[in-house]
Amino acid sequence: MNFPQIDPVIVEIGPLALRWYGMMYLLGFFVAYLLISHLSRLRGLPLKRDDISDLIFYAVVGVIVGGRLGYVIFYNPLHFLSHPLEIFAIWTGGMSFHGGLLGVVVAAVWFVHKKQLPLLLTGDILVMASAPGLGFGRLGNFINAELWGRTTDMPWGMIFPGAGPLPRHPSQLYQAVLEGLVLSVVLYILHRRQARAGVPLFTFVALYGLFRFIVEFFREPDAHLGLLWGGATMGQLLSLPMIAAGLIGIFWCRKKQV
Repeated sequence: MNFPQIDPVIVEIGPLALRWYGMMYLLGFFVAYLLISHLSRLRGLPLKRDDISDLIFYAVVGVIVGGRLGYVIFYNPLHFLSHPLEIFAIWTGGMSFHGGLLGVVVAAVWFVHKKQLPLLLTGDILVMASAPGLGFGRLGNFINAELWGRTTDMPWGMIFPGAGPLPRHPSQLYQAVLEGLVLSVVLYILHRRQARAGVPLFTFVALYGLFRFIVEFFREPDAHLGLLWGGATMGQLLSLPMIAAGLIGIFWCRKKQV
């Protein structure tokens, strides 16, 4: 199956271009705003309209700073030690979800402290609001024909431009379904059932780690890293602590409120 020829640029006016990848991020932020507004009312979190905008701003800064530093530290530290100014060249690509998650955690803790809000409940709502954006982002990766999967003989294998003549797993779509759709549905059900504070947050951590660990078996490893300890990828090694932390967190939240 040949990759569908999708122009990554939606519209171009002079030097300005609106790209599908950027549009996916904008869509993710818009949906996040709506979800935070809805869930704040549903769960009784006292957030005003300006507070929601501030929370999203803090989260975006956390994603960008944490995602870039995570990529620098986890994926290519020697290169950036030799070329430190390239750390700031985020337009050239290179972001880490796991680093971005840590960045959001730091930003959210700062926001919660500043606004005197309940930490776990705010985290519950923030991860629910971010899940659709993860799915949109993976769709953007697919449209850009990047982060493709390993070679396969399955009938839905796809020949990506720049990835050689062999069909590959469309692993971006696997991640879009698991990280975006499935994760969103699970978290929303927990919120509708008024799950104990912290349970949606740690469920997100555990399930994302699990989904990412599974999809890494189908995703092409980073070329400059390849397979690491025990044949695992860097994404899998970073996901294992997430699974453990998520399960421990769920157990702790349920036990402390019995």
